[in-house]
Amino acid sequence: MKKCFALLPVLLLTCSLAVPQAGAASRSGQISMEFDLSGHASGEEARLWIPYPVSDNDQKIGEIRLSGDYAEAAVYTDRTFGTPMLFARWDEGAKSRRLNLSFAVERQEVIRRDFPTREAAWDPADYALYLAPTRLGPIDGQVKKLADTITAGQTTVLGKARAIYDWIIENMYRDPETRGCGSGDVCVLLERPGGKCADISSVYIALARAAGVPAREVFGIRQGKEPVQDISGWQHCWAEFYLPGYGWVPVDPADVRKKMLVENLKLSDAAVAEARAYFWGGVDPYRVKLGEGRDLILNPPQQGEPVNYLMYPFAQMGGKTLDWLDPATFKYMITYREN
Repeated sequence: MKKCFALLPVLLLTCSLAVPQAGAASRSGQISMEFDLSGHASGEEARLWIPYPVSDNDQKIGEIRLSGDYAEAAVYTDRTFGTPMLFARWDEGAKSRRLNLSFAVERQEVIRRDFPTREAAWDPADYALYLAPTRLGPIDGQVKKLADTITAGQTTVLGKARAIYDWIIENMYRDPETRGCGSGDVCVLLERPGGKCADISSVYIALARAAGVPAREVFGIRQGKEPVQDISGWQHCWAEFYLPGYGWVPVDPADVRKKMLVENLKLSDAAVAEARAYFWGGVDPYRVKLGEGRDLILNPPQQGEPVNYLMYPFAQMGGKTLDWLDPATFKYMITYREN
C-alpha cells in the first residue's frame, strides 16, 4: 500500500449545490445509458463493465431494459464488496458495438441523526474491510499522525467522525480543474488539498480509518434537475461511517465545499453553516447509488491493475483500457428524464 510522508497544512480556506428544501423527500425519474464502441478497430474483442444500480432501503430501481448487439451480457458482482456491474462483450470482427441500458429510480432523502446517547460495544474485527488501507489511501505514517491530531480528546466513534468531517470542510477545497471526480490519491492530497468529490471523500475515509472509525465511499450519479437532462458527467460520491449500535451514517463534505465554490461563500456564512449541518448525517434525494469499493477486481476480471473505483463505465479493447473521460475514445451518453 502507498505511504505518505507529507502533512496537509492547516488551512482555513474561503473558496465555494444547493441544500435541499425541507419538503424534498424523494426524487424519481428514468435514466438511460447509451454506449457505442463501434469507432474502434474491429479486430479486437471489446469488453464493457457498467455500474449497475440495485434497490436498497434508500432507493427503488425498476423497469430495467437492456438492448444491443453484444455477443453476451450479464450482471455480476465483485467478490470483495458485492458491487453489482453489467458486463457486455463483443467478439473480434464485430463492426457495431452498441448497448443501451435504462431503468427507473425513486430515491429517498436520507437523514440519520437520531444517534444513541451512549456508544454500543463493538468488535473492530467485524468491520476490518472498512478499517483497512487502500492502494491510494494509506492509514499509517503521516495520515495516522494527522488523524490522531484531529481527533485528540475524542473517545467515541461519533466524536472522531464529526471532528474529521469538520476538519475536512475547514481544510480542503473544491478544485474545478480536477479531471472527472478525481483519483482520490490521499498522499497527493496531503500536499495539495484541492479536488472533487472522490478526492475529498477519500481523505475523509483515510483519516477516519486511521482513527479507528469504519468508513466507506458510496459511488453514484446525480439525478437531473430539469425534465430532460444530459447527466453523462454527473457522477458523484460521498462517504459513510459506521456508528456502533446504530448503522451507517452518510456525510458529504464535498458538497459543502462545492456549494462554497459555486456560490462564492466563506466558512463563516450562514448558508455554509446550514449546508454543513445538513450534510452531516444527511444526503439529498438527487442522487443514485451505483456501488462501493476501491481497488476492484471486476467480474469477469479486467486486464491489468485493480480498478480504482467503478463509478464511470469501464471498457477495454483487446485488453487495453479506454479513457472513460475522453469522448473521442469512449463514446457514451447518460440521460435523465423526470417522471
